Amino acid sequence: MNVLVIGLGSMGKRRIRLLRELYPDFGIFGVDGRADRRQEAEKQSGIECVDSVVEAGRRFPVAAAFVCTSPLSHSSIITECLQNRWNVFTEINLVADGYERNMKLARENGCRLFLSSTFLYREEIRYIRKRVGKEQRWNYIYHVGQYLPDWHPWESYTDFFIGDKRTNGCREIMAIELPWLTRTFGKVIRTHVLADKMTGLNIDYRDNYIVQTEHESGSKGALIIDVVSPEAVRKLEIYGEHRYIQWSGTPDSLQEYNAETDRLERVVLQEAEEHRDGYRTFVVENAYKNEIREFIELVVNGRQPEYGFAQDLEILKLIDALEEEA
Repeated sequence: MNVLVIGLGSMGKRRIRLLRELYPDFGIFGVDGRADRRQEAEKQSGIECVDSVVEAGRRFPVAAAFVCTSPLSHSSIITECLQNRWNVFTEINLVADGYERNMKLARENGCRLFLSSTFLYREEIRYIRKRVGKEQRWNYIYHVGQYLPDWHPWESYTDFFIGDKRTNGCREIMAIELPWLTRTFGKVIRTHVLADKMTGLNIDYRDNYIVQTEHESGSKGALIIDVVSPEAVRKLEIYGEHRYIQWSGTPDSLQEYNAETDRLERVVLQEAEEHRDGYRTFVVENAYKNEIREFIELVVNGRQPEYGFAQDLEILKLIDALEEEA
């Protein structure tokens, strides 16, 4: 299979590297408007690159495209790919631009449309979802935060999409976390939001949120999201009567209360953790691999993923409502 990676920044490079590891027989081509990125990809990955999707369509026999550009550019690029009858894997979108149009176009052209939601493919999250189940009510406290300039230390946050109000850093965290939280605890039916701007950063949006949630299952949560914390933090506590789960974002930090021993015990997962130097400890490679496998399964065998554009549209509406409530 020949695949096209559109956008050769940090995520595009990651997708190329993982595709090479998972499917060494695949042909991989690249697209980026920046000559320096094309040259780097050609040198480091040995792939042929061009400067536009139009040129790629002329030159390469492509079956699937990975859209790894900044979120506000996704909609038009996805449309272009679908018009070429390419199956599409897209990174997180953050805005609903073109959703209805692209879902309709994918159906009409017989193309597969896949949306990244990396946390749904993490083994820790799968374990938590299984343990929470559907029969009992839980409470959770979840804090996710990291100082905005530290997200990509190699570039200014004002040059990166997290500095834009429409695709801001808090919104991205919500779009990463809410899909798995709603799959685990059920649809959010009521919220209360406190938010403001604490930092002196050059941004025009609220940089921290405290969100109280009530789910249709009866479970409740306190979700704390920020781009303020100087220490990168992901800390989750889930509890009920005689039940407690704790997680700090890494596979080896998942712990569960054992009522028989009255102790908190580490949960041993089956998947060996894969971590890449240069990223925070809670950025684990396994989930990125798992969702690529899921996409290829969708393309080859028609296996439907549990999360896609229709589900994400509802999550984006929820995020819009949280921002408006604040």
